[in-house]
Amino acid sequence: MVDLKALPEGFHENPYPHYAQLLEEAPVCLQPDGSVLLSRYDDLDLVYRDATRFISDKKAVFAPKFGDGSPLFEHHTTSLVFNDPPLHSRIRKVMVGAMNPRALKHMEPGLIALVEGLLDEMAGQDQVDLIESFAGAIPIEVIGNLLGIPHEERGPLRDWSLAILGALEPVLTEAELELGHASVREFKEYLKGVVADRRANPGDPEVDVLTRLLQTEGEALTEVELLQNCIFILNAGHETTTNLISNALGLLDKDRSARAALIENPKLLTTAVDEFLRMESPNQFGNRLTTEEVEFHGVTIPAGTDLHLCIGAANRDPRRFDDPGVMKLDRRPNKHLAFGGGGHTCVGLTLARMEGRIAVEGMLHHFPNYELTEGAKMGGRVRFRGFAYQPALLNKG
Repeated sequence: MVDLKALPEGFHENPYPHYAQLLEEAPVCLQPDGSVLLSRYDDLDLVYRDATRFISDKKAVFAPKFGDGSPLFEHHTTSLVFNDPPLHSRIRKVMVGAMNPRALKHMEPGLIALVEGLLDEMAGQDQVDLIESFAGAIPIEVIGNLLGIPHEERGPLRDWSLAILGALEPVLTEAELELGHASVREFKEYLKGVVADRRANPGDPEVDVLTRLLQTEGEALTEVELLQNCIFILNAGHETTTNLISNALGLLDKDRSARAALIENPKLLTTAVDEFLRMESPNQFGNRLTTEEVEFHGVTIPAGTDLHLCIGAANRDPRRFDDPGVMKLDRRPNKHLAFGGGGHTCVGLTLARMEGRIAVEGMLHHFPNYELTEGAKMGGRVRFRGFAYQPALLNKG
């Protein structure tokens, strides 16, 4: 049906016909390597909420994939997303505290100024790549600010992030694997200097996540836990938010009536951002590992099985969403799974929504007639869905 290691032609450009087939004909899709792909909303929701039978720890899966003890193994088995309590609880508590309403309110004026500055820079150009000039630039600055990374040192962050997250793809070349390892090594080495400086010169823990991590109450983080979760914060807040913004602009390029509705009534963006997330989920897949034998739709799945949770399909499951292939800017309710669920619900969901809302509103205000041109290229990834290159005419009449 769908083999994640041998995808059918055209899948990266448009996976949704394949997702529809999974939802109706193979909600439990066995993979040749023994893993299992789940696609229905209710099944994913159950898995996310049951942290006893379905765990996030992926050491058993990542050891053969990356090499036990390798840089990528150390990163992906130490970062928040692939961990269970108690480490997950300790780090999540710190990050949730750093994303409190007061901190987010403090960040909003700076985010608006950032977006306006980027749009002003684009104003003198007829055609731009919206990834490089806009969607990819916003989260790098936001996360760089959260960690207090100097502006002049942010150049390598995007490439490191893309390489490290790219290593989560089902199939890797040797070159991609080595680039991922090298990126973890280089990022860690860079962060050691940043951490040493912050220990000597603490920032305001209300707005500086690194200072907050260093001042964790109770059991302190080890150096590895600290460094790897700083990397995780950048990665988690970077590519997914880039994809949210660029996917939203892509959807509004196709649906001009929806664009006109948002220009006329920007308040619609409050619900529209969640509809963008549902329609084109930046993160298309999650993973869990079974701790005991479980059954879905009459199929028995053994303990120790790697589960692929197809978020992109679940968010278009007609059992949960009316007209799932139609974008409805005011869709309510809209309990999509783009931010995961259960105890691993994305810590930065409010910040991501704020970035998406401000970015799209700014774009529509400055360039209401923008138009994507030929040559747009999707990122070519299974797990993360977004544009790698998004050329646009800004002042199309």
